[in-house]
Amino acid sequence: MKKKGFVHIYTGEGKGKTTAAIGLTVRFAGAGGEVLFTQFLKKDTSGELAILGQLEPVKLFLCRKSFGFTFQMTAGQKQEAAEYYSAHLSKVLAEARLACQAASLRPKYAEGNGGNSHSPGVLLVLDEILAAYNQGMVDRQELLAFLEQKPDNLEVALTGRDPAPELLAHADYVTIMQMEKHPYSQGVAARRGIEW
Repeated sequence: MKKKGFVHIYTGEGKGKTTAAIGLTVRFAGAGGEVLFTQFLKKDTSGELAILGQLEPVKLFLCRKSFGFTFQMTAGQKQEAAEYYSAHLSKVLAEARLACQAASLRPKYAEGNGGNSHSPGVLLVLDEILAAYNQGMVDRQELLAFLEQKPDNLEVALTGRDPAPELLAHADYVTIMQMEKHPYSQGVAARRGIEW
């Protein structure tokens, strides 16, 4: 039996991890699928969120609180952030399960693709989840259990640096972004519309 619903990891030191996940989001939505998109450890001011929020098949689950850089947090702030992000992850995973249940009841052929292929189902994008996972900002066991038992009609995209071996073990696609050159090394700050 062919596997359905793959796990994608976009990682590496180079720019483009979130951009790749957004490209997948647009393609998936354009093919008739539903997308749940969320970000961890980021402010909700990034340019991609404004346009993604206008796409009907894309549901944004934004973190409304920002805790800053983890290396600048006190122990109390880290605890508060971990509780917040873990609760956020639980909510998004529950929404993904519900979306997959609803998608399984819909006709198998997507309206928007001429009926030539099956609707791709549901895509869950967990942007910067790898950093949140590595820094203990989300419930690791909950995420691992979800990946082990995820619905067949669900694709999952995880982004960030340094994926843990146990997450790599669940991945079907692993794409590594490698930096050859970046203006940051010459003192150019992150630019709106390019890096955020």
